[in-house]
Amino acid sequence: MKNEEFSLFKPQGITVTYRTLSKEAINDLSVDFLCNALTKDPYELNVIKELLINITDNEEVIKYRCDVFEDFLNYPNLRENLTALLLKLKDLREIERFQKDTEASSLWQLINRLRELDGYADCITAIKETLEQIDVKSAGLLKLREMVQAIYSDNGFTELKADITEMFSMVRDIKSITLGVNLDSLLRPKTVGVISINDKAFTDSGLLKKFMNFASNQSELNHGNDVSVFTHFHPTNPSTASFGLGTAVVGAQKELSHFENSGLTGADPMSDALKKVVTDILKRTVNNLKSTLNKYVGNSGYTFITLMPEITFYIRFAELMDKIKAKGFNLCKAEILKSEERLTDAKGIYNLKLAIKAINEDDSIKAEDIVTNDFKFDENARIYILTGPNRGGKTTITQAVGLAFLLAQNGIYVPASSISLSPADNIFTHFPADENDTVDLGRLGEESKRLAEIFSSATKKSLLLLNESLATTNVSEGLYIAKDVIKAMRYLGVRCIFNTHMHDLARNLEEINQGIEGESKIESMVTGVENGKRSFKIFILPPQGVSYAKDIAVKYGVTFENIKSEIDKRPAD
Repeated sequence: MKNEEFSLFKPQGITVTYRTLSKEAINDLSVDFLCNALTKDPYELNVIKELLINITDNEEVIKYRCDVFEDFLNYPNLRENLTALLLKLKDLREIERFQKDTEASSLWQLINRLRELDGYADCITAIKETLEQIDVKSAGLLKLREMVQAIYSDNGFTELKADITEMFSMVRDIKSITLGVNLDSLLRPKTVGVISINDKAFTDSGLLKKFMNFASNQSELNHGNDVSVFTHFHPTNPSTASFGLGTAVVGAQKELSHFENSGLTGADPMSDALKKVVTDILKRTVNNLKSTLNKYVGNSGYTFITLMPEITFYIRFAELMDKIKAKGFNLCKAEILKSEERLTDAKGIYNLKLAIKAINEDDSIKAEDIVTNDFKFDENARIYILTGPNRGGKTTITQAVGLAFLLAQNGIYVPASSISLSPADNIFTHFPADENDTVDLGRLGEESKRLAEIFSSATKKSLLLLNESLATTNVSEGLYIAKDVIKAMRYLGVRCIFNTHMHDLARNLEEINQGIEGESKIESMVTGVENGKRSFKIFILPPQGVSYAKDIAVKYGVTFENIKSEIDKRPAD
């Protein structure tokens, strides 16, 4: 098994094609709103959104994700333990980033390599213990458990932990370095060599005093280069005196570094040389230790760092779903059908945004107050022309269907009592254009251009969501283009909700169904108003037109009879 191939988002050995939602679809489906309900951490926001907006219609992959997410949802202990693991993985990610810094000294590379491997060993142990304590069901988590058990059982794993502990102990013991400095005739540093690396720090800092004593007393000037007679050692510069990390490692005396003197004092070149000397002398030792460490784990062996975004994704969505369920909202695991069938059957579907608002923003919203609907795409209707009054729920149900597909295809539970669906290869949306974007082409021109771009990419497996598209002050122009658009959708075979105020678009649909070749039958759907009160229920019915207007007029008292009655009540002038 190759660790780098493992993923909690797809089974091993499967090639997956992803399609990225357009910026319009991301905006129209309120993806940023959804992500902000999951986390406020910038890193988590980025990785969750990136995973969410890249969708696939591969049924095997989606079922795999659904099962993995169900384990995360059903086992809070799994989430709790892996949340702690995320902190360790985050640390490993930072270390890995540091390792790429070519300016890092050999010693720091060693320290971070040790920290990295120590974290790796801890992650293996933590995941193994967690997955062995929980009766996971999904193929993804069962494979992960099998993988970490195999690594843990490997003969070298227990030795790895012991070696790391020993090396940390050694490295932390380095307290000082003994240097040999060759001087020229003006007493300027000429060459520097490392005599030894020591496990005790120097305590006498009177460098200048000692130097002057040596220079003024010939009898104390040492002959040759035997330093064994000295009992005091002196750091050359407080800023380079302590390198703070390491073990008692003996280094051979050797001329290692040459540098140019600066002026008569030769002061700062010493500091620069020191850094290079220490780095050079330690490099051999560090490389030897690295080769020892690498026998356990290759440079690309950190599977769990690559799993960090996926684990974060599942944990944060499971936490959100727990909160939604606690409020009494229904959630369900999607049954994934063959994508070629282009079917959908949802019972009790509602817009996820309403549930999020209920848990985060508005305690007055109760689950029992949310209107749910049943919804289908099948051979009887794959394209709906949805009409109804303003604020009657058209946009809400249109967005709800899009979010249901997006969640289901990412493996997440769907806001519904039950749902089965054939995954879409992409979700396209066409909501009203921003006025700032219509300056050059005008609104009708801009919206027509965007529709043409959608049809250039959409297939019969795509989902199209149109919200008040082509609605202009000139109704006849918008209606003319809209009729051609729904004919094209039928011919292509897509699934679509087209919500609109153009009631005439929803009339005489049988003429289009019979006159245009295609597999997507067009049907009229309405959102309901009963006794002047919006019910937010959807029905397969012809457009209601005037009856809606009458209900609204009665509710708000703008019928002629009502206005006349109010006028007649006024006192005479």
